[in-house]
Amino acid sequence: MKRIAVLGSTGSIGRNALSVISHLPGCKVASLAAGSNADLLARQALHFGAEVVAIADDTSVSRLRSLLPPAVRVLCGLAGIEEAASVPDADLVIVAISGAAGLPATLAAIRAGKTVALANKESLVMAGGLVTRLARAKGVTLLPVDSEHSAIFQAMACGRRDEVRRVIITASGGPFLDAPLHTLKGVTPELALKHPTWSMGRKITIDSATMMNKALEVIEARWLFGLETSQIEVVIHPQSIVHSLVEFRDGAVLAQLGVPDMRVPIQYAITWPERLPGPVPPPDLARIGRLEFLEPDPERFPALKLGYRAAEEGGLLGAVLNAANEVAVEEFLQGRISLPEIAERVGKVMDLYVPAGAGEPDLDQILEADRWARQAAARSMSLS
Repeated sequence: MKRIAVLGSTGSIGRNALSVISHLPGCKVASLAAGSNADLLARQALHFGAEVVAIADDTSVSRLRSLLPPAVRVLCGLAGIEEAASVPDADLVIVAISGAAGLPATLAAIRAGKTVALANKESLVMAGGLVTRLARAKGVTLLPVDSEHSAIFQAMACGRRDEVRRVIITASGGPFLDAPLHTLKGVTPELALKHPTWSMGRKITIDSATMMNKALEVIEARWLFGLETSQIEVVIHPQSIVHSLVEFRDGAVLAQLGVPDMRVPIQYAITWPERLPGPVPPPDLARIGRLEFLEPDPERFPALKLGYRAAEEGGLLGAVLNAANEVAVEEFLQGRISLPEIAERVGKVMDLYVPAGAGEPDLDQILEADRWARQAAARSMSLS
């Protein structure tokens, strides 16, 4: 019996994770955690028999308690989420909390010695050095859930780490890949949320439109696989069938293919190192007919350069990039700035940041950089 904690269970990844768990033999939900959707969280807890549930929003905890029997332990706030991440009988913790809010839960799960299936790329973007050092010290395996990093993880299993020359992360290009550049300023949130191949949450869908998601994934890959920035390349692959590739030093390139459905990498993280029958059919290559690969246009996708810059410079710049982007995306979704202004604002905040000093930052420094960047991004919005 594998007992699983699902953090962020009411979001897109969390719901898909529970869908996968529901058809896997020998899997049980140990705990669930969510942000504020008490009604859905309660329904999930009752359906899967979760014994512990946590909700981040303090104002929703009374509603959650009223929907659950007394035998279910209800926790709230950041401390509650961290406790749900470290319940003693959980074997695997799926961290699917969106944004910077996922970092404390990731660290709590690692400190508790849990295997972590990481769908929260921000944990590594903000605190890659801290997270990977702690995982090594605790003997914890970090299993990537992002389709791209899962693909790299799977392909890397075919050789030794020192045999890898580079990794190639694929990007869909988002909904405006072929749109004239001058029209991007007029893109509405409604249009930007219509992704051509993936069904995802709001924030990651906007990140796909700007390619900021690939900027974050470059940093994530740098830490997750111990790569130099120069070993990471991004190519646009509109069909979203090849999820990433690994090139070995002998010239062999191995790719992982699959239909664009997050249940595939989620199930692999849950069943690893085994593979079990899944709910998603394999891609029909003859029907797909064509697989294209394009070089990203830096003028169309300036966010990508910001990711490489943060990965190269290291320190706290990843935390600054991530925080500024979260603020800018929300401003776009509220209709206050244009789509191209997201990367513009993030770049300006990164330019303003003064590094705190040499050495790997600790958690307090990371959180302070996050706070500073959010304030700086908010000030830049108010001045526009």
